[in-house]
Amino acid sequence: MKKILIVEDNEKNMYLISFIIGTMGHQVVQAKTGEEGVALAVAERPDLILMDIQLPGIDGLETTKRIREEGITAVPIIAVTSFAMSGDRERLLAAGCNGYIEKPIDPGTIKDEIGAFL
Repeated sequence: MKKILIVEDNEKNMYLISFIIGTMGHQVVQAKTGEEGVALAVAERPDLILMDIQLPGIDGLETTKRIREEGITAVPIIAVTSFAMSGDRERLLAAGCNGYIEKPIDPGTIKDEIGAFL
């Protein structure tokens, strides 16, 4: 069983992603803000992080940057976002994300991406 941190402010998305991860047999840690996400990443040392990009307070890109600055560089961070414009994927990867999942959330895509990184 792996520990997966989800940083997501939308309750429905959090529920869906948590449910999918639970069916895969992994442990879920939840954060609703970027600040909480940084704190939990440091405290919990998850095996994988799923990062919403549009968050209240600091956004997902700044949250990713801060997690990396805390020395958490080996943990894969997958951006989960509705940003699907040309260049967005490259911008997210350049900011420190290792993968990219577009919203709306597709259970198969979530499982495939998690499987690819774990």
